[in-house]
Amino acid sequence: MASTGGGLPIIYIWIVMFLSGFIAIALLAGARSTAMEAPHSQQNYGKITPKVVIVSMFYPEADVWYRDGSDSVPGNLLANNVSVPGLSPLYPNVHCNEQGDVCQITVGESEINAAATMTAFVLSGLFDLAQTYFLLAGIAGINPKLGTLGSVALSRFSVQVALQYEIDAREMPANFSTGYLPFGSYTPNQYPSIIYGTEVMEVNQNLRDAAVNLAQRAKLVDSAGIADYRAEYSTADDKYAAATNGPSILGCDSATSDVYYSGTLLSEGFENTTKLWTNQSSITYCVTAQEDGAILQALMRGTIWGRVDFSRAIVMRTGSDFDRPPPSTSAFQHLRLLDQNGFDVAIQNLYLAGMEIVKGIVADWDPTYSKGIKPTNYIGDIVGTLGGEPDFGFGSLFNGVGFTPLANTYVNLVRRGNLMGRRAGGWK
Repeated sequence: MASTGGGLPIIYIWIVMFLSGFIAIALLAGARSTAMEAPHSQQNYGKITPKVVIVSMFYPEADVWYRDGSDSVPGNLLANNVSVPGLSPLYPNVHCNEQGDVCQITVGESEINAAATMTAFVLSGLFDLAQTYFLLAGIAGINPKLGTLGSVALSRFSVQVALQYEIDAREMPANFSTGYLPFGSYTPNQYPSIIYGTEVMEVNQNLRDAAVNLAQRAKLVDSAGIADYRAEYSTADDKYAAATNGPSILGCDSATSDVYYSGTLLSEGFENTTKLWTNQSSITYCVTAQEDGAILQALMRGTIWGRVDFSRAIVMRTGSDFDRPPPSTSAFQHLRLLDQNGFDVAIQNLYLAGMEIVKGIVADWDPTYSKGIKPTNYIGDIVGTLGGEPDFGFGSLFNGVGFTPLANTYVNLVRRGNLMGRRAGGWK
């Protein structure tokens, strides 16, 4: 065995160097861990158990909740700031009031940011979220057939409308009304035969309706600038009559897409997608969003593991812009050149309506909200993950009992293979 000039075998020196380096890395890791834990305000009073978590998508939606901490509910949401591993580097903290009964998180814009942040939050173990209500509160595009700028929409369905094939509209068949067609289909009005599982999410309608009633307590604001742009939607057939009215509280559905789309052809195409995929007889799509489906998926998966309760999710959006132009305006002008003046009012009404929902839940915690609002409709995704039979799609892939981590590892594999993914020999 080779040795050094001092007589120690070289292998011993290597072992000592390796162990020394390992110890140094461990010490650095420990120091980093301590540094990361230092800002965690929850160490002052143990695990936080919020009654409500407000979910914002980006800074303007979040900032409106920080401005006024004078109300007893929610109070000062910057009183406790908890850094959570896995949150967006742009929004690394969950903010809570002194009591810890109302918190706020900003997930970041787009589906990937929203899914990653909400999953990290739900699985962090820093909070007890088993009885928490999640208020998804963001601004959105709004359908002028059903609502107007500044309106507040609370959704039952969130539909991932762009999860389809896409043909450039300039190249689509003459009998197509849109360049989108569902996976496995040959026309836009066929139900998809290939399912990914995230196409449609349905929340607790009884809770949605309760949230609508609470939001109606709010005195919504409006502006003259919005009124001027609304007037452009006046038509002889009253197709867009809802657009010409003042802000109101709506119960409808949300379309989710990372693409910030605008225009009559796309919007009407996604109206029909929402109607078809949710098995409804009328148009219920009223707002466009990027993050709702991703957040709901994370909450659903957290429910499987007992971390959260999916039946306590509320989806709220306020109209900051119309999803299509008025009759006399081009789609490009509408999207990029003209000011619809809806942003500030949408942010204000988001807070005003959302505040009433938060206050209502906290004030009536015992006996109503602590035990939950029991759903009487199906809740969950298109494949029946939480149990029950979806009232849309092809029915449960889990025989109506839902997925459980231990019992369903290989449930209905043949049926899944027939519906999900790119099948061998017939992947299109």
